[in-house]
Amino acid sequence: MHAPVLGPSRPGAPPPGVRHNSRAGHVEDAGMSDFHFDDQYSTFDVRGYAAAPEGGGGVVGDRSAHAAARGGTLGDAPAPKRVRKDKQKAKEEAAAAAAALDPDAPWTLTRRQPWADREVAPARPTEEQLAWLKEEGFIKEPEAEEEGAEGAAAAAPTGKTTFHGDAETDAVGRSWMAAPRGVRAMEEPCFLPKRVVHTWPAAHGGKGVASVRFFPGTGHLLLTAGMDGTAKIWATAADSGRRCLRTYAGSAKGLRDAVFDGDGARFAAVSFDKHVKLWDTETGAVLASLGDGKAMHYCAAWHPDAVANPHVLLAGSSDKKILQWDVRTGDVVQEYNYHLGAVNTVTFFDEGRQFASTSDDKTIRVWEFGIPVQTRYIADPAMHAIPAAAASPSTPFVAMQSADNQILTYTTADKFKAVPKKTFKGHSSAGYACRPCFSTDGRYLASGDGSGKLYFWDWKSTRIARSLQAHDGVCIDVAWHPLETSKVASAGWDGCVKYWD
Repeated sequence: MHAPVLGPSRPGAPPPGVRHNSRAGHVEDAGMSDFHFDDQYSTFDVRGYAAAPEGGGGVVGDRSAHAAARGGTLGDAPAPKRVRKDKQKAKEEAAAAAAALDPDAPWTLTRRQPWADREVAPARPTEEQLAWLKEEGFIKEPEAEEEGAEGAAAAAPTGKTTFHGDAETDAVGRSWMAAPRGVRAMEEPCFLPKRVVHTWPAAHGGKGVASVRFFPGTGHLLLTAGMDGTAKIWATAADSGRRCLRTYAGSAKGLRDAVFDGDGARFAAVSFDKHVKLWDTETGAVLASLGDGKAMHYCAAWHPDAVANPHVLLAGSSDKKILQWDVRTGDVVQEYNYHLGAVNTVTFFDEGRQFASTSDDKTIRVWEFGIPVQTRYIADPAMHAIPAAAASPSTPFVAMQSADNQILTYTTADKFKAVPKKTFKGHSSAGYACRPCFSTDGRYLASGDGSGKLYFWDWKSTRIARSLQAHDGVCIDVAWHPLETSKVASAGWDGCVKYWD
């Protein structure tokens, strides 16, 4: 840029001795921070002068104004008089306080803040908020607080029962629960039901029925759980009138499920009041109330080995845990907490040595019973949540109701894995936890759907073998009779329980 100009002259070229590196003139780079640039720019705009960018004490603009201000800029302008006075007053007060301070005297606050003497009224909930807090249990009455202080274990669970039969024992002292004489398994394959042989209308006061279970081994009794908060047992034999024999009322809210233990002497009722109540089937006494009342329980499963583990109950809850209780003491003896969402199902297989759980996190996890570490984890981006499942009583398969209108099958023979060829379709169950059910010989798979239909699939071909319009609302549950090979019970949200043959 500083080399001598050589060559012929050009029209419009600068005169000799003037060097341009741009159309506007000579431009040089100068390093300057943003603050100093803005400070000089603002000073020039307001006072008419600024420091020369090349340094050296040069001035650009009004030199007289620069001299009068002693080279000051807007950035180093003096503070207003009021601010100076306040600072001076604060210094004088601090000096006076330091002079009057006795080092041996205890420390006290010499200057109170302006809000120190102001009384603040505590915030109190409104009447509506107080009513809600009491209803949800956040505020307890004095009597309830005294009982809670003694410990939850000391408080006896409450519940009411009503017997509707003629007598709780017969002439020879046999219980009303005893199976009729001559009940035995039929040595023939299962057949599809064709018609309704009995209907229990408004089985739970006109409210929806959540689950239906046959008595283990014999099926002469039928256990139902309803949204009215009660569980009921019905007789299934025609000569008994198929009437309700006992009602168990222990929840102010609806029941989600009710399951018998291995011999039917007890059953667990899963309630929407965040507890699982254990009932004595024969007497109707509440044996225990399980749960701390903080999490909602969605399913319950007894250990299938009624000899080795008759007092083990597992429940999946909304806090992503599977709790294992010893029902004799009501203590949680194990927690399985790898899920990332609410646990929907717990299904035992391999004679109770393992169980599978499903959750809203759209995964399937397999566990060794008693060991809180998952042994298998099944997840896929194409998977949907599985709200209901059932294990086959005679074959090593587990059927799982998927939220995409399919029933998926997993084998438990070698290791827990999917069987893509055994996928059952044709029903509409998305949005509902319709529990599937196997026939006792494994020939058929049954399930309800959201339109109230009851579907039966042939296991070998996976085709729909029969469909029946069972209920006006959702057909939420179905159970196959353990002995009579062609009888099925179904429950629906229309409040009806139907018995098919």
